[in-house]
Amino acid sequence: MAETAKTATLTLDGKSYELPVHSPTAGPDVLDIRKLYGQAGVFTYDPGFTSTASCDSTITYIDGEKGVLLHRGYPISQLASQSHYLEVCYLLLYGELPSAAQLEDFESTITRHTMLHEQMQYFFRGFRRDAHPMATMVGVVGAMSAFYHDSTDINDPKQREIASHRLIAKMPTIAAWAYKYNLGQPFIYPRNDLDYASNFLHMCFAVPAEEYHVNPIIARAMDRIFTLHADHEQNASTSTVRLASSSGANPFACIAAGIACLWGPAHGGANQACLEMLKEIGTPDRIPEYIARAKDKNDPFRLMGFGHRVYKNFDPRAMVMKQSADEILDLLGVHNNPILATAKELEQQALADPYFAEKKLFPNVDFYSGVILEAMGFPTSMFTPIFALSRTVGWISQWKEQLEDPAHKIGRPRQLYLGATERDYVDIEDR
Repeated sequence: MAETAKTATLTLDGKSYELPVHSPTAGPDVLDIRKLYGQAGVFTYDPGFTSTASCDSTITYIDGEKGVLLHRGYPISQLASQSHYLEVCYLLLYGELPSAAQLEDFESTITRHTMLHEQMQYFFRGFRRDAHPMATMVGVVGAMSAFYHDSTDINDPKQREIASHRLIAKMPTIAAWAYKYNLGQPFIYPRNDLDYASNFLHMCFAVPAEEYHVNPIIARAMDRIFTLHADHEQNASTSTVRLASSSGANPFACIAAGIACLWGPAHGGANQACLEMLKEIGTPDRIPEYIARAKDKNDPFRLMGFGHRVYKNFDPRAMVMKQSADEILDLLGVHNNPILATAKELEQQALADPYFAEKKLFPNVDFYSGVILEAMGFPTSMFTPIFALSRTVGWISQWKEQLEDPAHKIGRPRQLYLGATERDYVDIEDR
């Protein structure tokens, strides 16, 4: 917990209450209201918890006003351009960048855990072929607790570490198999001679009938997508993981809960919704029509991929993602891709429009990630599963941090009750 250097005074019904004020290493001060109900008999009201710190953390820091995203103090732009996903995983899990020996050992451990228990194949086959891959992932990840009993004791640090490594390692296999099952193609086993991103692409796109060679530029772009989505502070899915964990649930159940929350179109499904919107617009000449609709309060249409719950400036992840979009589309020879052309023109027109500038609706990470994933050959149904496998390390890091916090307790939000007060039951014949 941050140091308490000052207090705030709350006056209610003529009585004053002193509230401790904690000063973080970065960001605004925080009022400590933990004893407020016991002292004053009142709760605070904060729908969406947008002004409430639910925990203290040392993992990720966001300054939405300045467009800053730091993992353990390192800017996301540096990590995305100079590091790679598994190194960022190590950083998030253990707090520091690894030495060469530590990274080699960590990569080896993750690689050796990518196989799934063979009986899990039958679990996949219990789903309909047309099941959404996210539905499959929620079920399969939750079922991991039935296959890996030796890493469900949350009070054992060694079991916590094994579960962490297993989830990071097996999530690409689960996502790829959900995709293959949906296509009706045979499962492709992971290969230990491929890096993390290349292995995922191979499991998604290889078939037994012929050799599949992963292009290193595409693999690098995939790795960058994983890195940019690795963690994002106390967002909805991360808060869900923490809340599930607070009850003592096993790690696989907690991560399954996070995947279920991520599925929402306002969260992990935003890049899919953005691409569908770009397809609906179709061509750049129709952009003014859709911008006008977005500004019309009576029209339900809204521009997807613009604005962010936290960032009130340009999303720092979007800058890196835009570079990846250009690289991938150049590589694949789709310079005149109508979706990218529409995306670029929409970005320019929206940023030039005073309406969007005043509301600070800048492009976010979803704006370009959907375009990149489609160019790689992924259907929109796979966008959120890829987000889920990317975010797994963030969820695990937050879960691990919470369990190691001696002050953590079961989550129990309060409410502002506006329903009926006590009344007597009326027999059915008298109603």
